[in-house]
Amino acid sequence: MTCIVGITHNSRVYIGADSAAASERWDLQIRADSKIFRNGDFIMGFTSSFRMGQLLAYAFEPPKRHEDRDIYAFMVTDFINSVRECFKNGGVAKRQEEVEQCGTFLVGYEGRLFKIIDDYQVAESVDGFDACGSGDLAALGALYATRQSLAKEPETRIQEALKAAEKYSVGVRSPFKMIATELSPAAASV
Repeated sequence: MTCIVGITHNSRVYIGADSAAASERWDLQIRADSKIFRNGDFIMGFTSSFRMGQLLAYAFEPPKRHEDRDIYAFMVTDFINSVRECFKNGGVAKRQEEVEQCGTFLVGYEGRLFKIIDDYQVAESVDGFDACGSGDLAALGALYATRQSLAKEPETRIQEALKAAEKYSVGVRSPFKMIATELSPAAASV
C-alpha cells in the first residue's frame, strides 16, 4: 500500500515515494525508514514488503555490468539473478505452484527506468515514467497529464503525481521523498 513514482529526464532517473505502511486490514503507519534508496550505481523504490526493501538496500550487492553488455539484457539476467539470490537468502522469495515470486520495485540505472514485477520480469515503459503500489493509477494519470510540460522539473511532476495518489488512494501518505541518479556516463561524454 504505497506509491513509488519514477521519471527519466535528461539522462537521469528520478524516483519518489510516499511514507505509508498499510496492513491488509488497512491499519496505517507513517514510516521513518525510506522506500527509496541508492545502492551503488542504482536507485530503487519498493512496494510490497519493507523486508524486501531492506534487503535491496542493505544486503543486495548489485553485479557490475561490462560496458559492452546491453543494459536491458544485463537487467534481465545478471541483475535479476542477483536479486533472486538475495531474496532467497533473506527469506522473502516465495514459491507458488512452482513459480518463484517477489514484490514490485522500480530501478533507475544508466539513465533508464525499470519496473521489476513480482514474477521477476523487467519492464521498461516507452513513456519515460512509471509507478507502482496502490496509488499507481492516480500517479500515472498525473504523470501523463504533465508529460507535455517539459518546462516542469521532474521533481515537480513527481510531487504532483504523489499528491494525486495520496488524494485518491487510502494507502498513500506524505511526507514524500525523492532521489535521482547521477548523470549517466554516456550522457556525460556527449
